Amino acid sequence: MTPPPSPVNLADKLSQFSDLWSQKKIADLNDYEVKLAKLRGEFIWHSHDDTDELIMVVSGRLTLRLRDGEVELGPGELYVVPRGVEHCPVAEEETAILLLEPAGTLNTGDAGGPRTKAPEGL
Repeated sequence: MTPPPSPVNLADKLSQFSDLWSQKKIADLNDYEVKLAKLRGEFIWHSHDDTDELIMVVSGRLTLRLRDGEVELGPGELYVVPRGVEHCPVAEEETAILLLEPAGTLNTGDAGGPRTKAPEGL
């Protein structure tokens, strides 16, 4: 019999990397990936036409700019960006986030470009 998987410690996983805007896959959930990322500065405007995107702040503060306003998130808060809604994440200080989205979802959504990166495993 295969032993159950070990719990995932977010602080431990976050201590294993320092690069910014690079998603790290920490678990799979059915057809979804659970990912961590560290952010600072401004990303690009993008949307995900085929899926919602759950973003939870682990530490720091995150502003999600939307075309019709902004959403401010602090530690322990999450927001689900609805499919097709254009958004631009901004973090004035280093911020750690947890993401939940379907496997294969690009970090830059429909925008593509040089900041597109596939998630790396930890």
